[in-house]
Amino acid sequence: MAATAALESLDAILLRLKDADWKARDDIKAELLAACVAINDRVAVEDHLIEAKKSLPLEVRWEVDEVIEDLQPEPEPEPEPEPEEADDGQLKASDLVLLYDDPRGIRVHKTKVGERWFLTQADPYSGQPRMMELQPNEVTQLKQQLSGSPYWVLGSGESV
Repeated sequence: MAATAALESLDAILLRLKDADWKARDDIKAELLAACVAINDRVAVEDHLIEAKKSLPLEVRWEVDEVIEDLQPEPEPEPEPEPEEADDGQLKASDLVLLYDDPRGIRVHKTKVGERWFLTQADPYSGQPRMMELQPNEVTQLKQQLSGSPYWVLGSGESV
């Protein structure tokens, strides 16, 4: 019985909202929202508003729709996914140590972790630097060819 009286009070506010000019609608809409919140049966309130707005002019329906939206519970924020530290196999510059730096365009890098070696040199067709991973036998051959060169980087940990 009390719920019916409460819903009838919403009808009275809706009637005032319908008859109000656009300047007064915000205050009446706030009053309608407060009355809706005061009623404990959210589903009944929403159903009543949805049914009642069918007989209202379009602009007033929009105002009622805003009240209905305001009555919706806030969705709980989804927890942010944990940043994955997956090793995608991609090397970054910070993963490499420069061992050899010839100003004519040849550079040799080694990974900080592990024994992977990389040679960077200019592509003869495009002139752009191209990096390739060296196999263990190629590393041995490269060390022999560049032995005694002044372009080995001091303090890199590699003595040739």
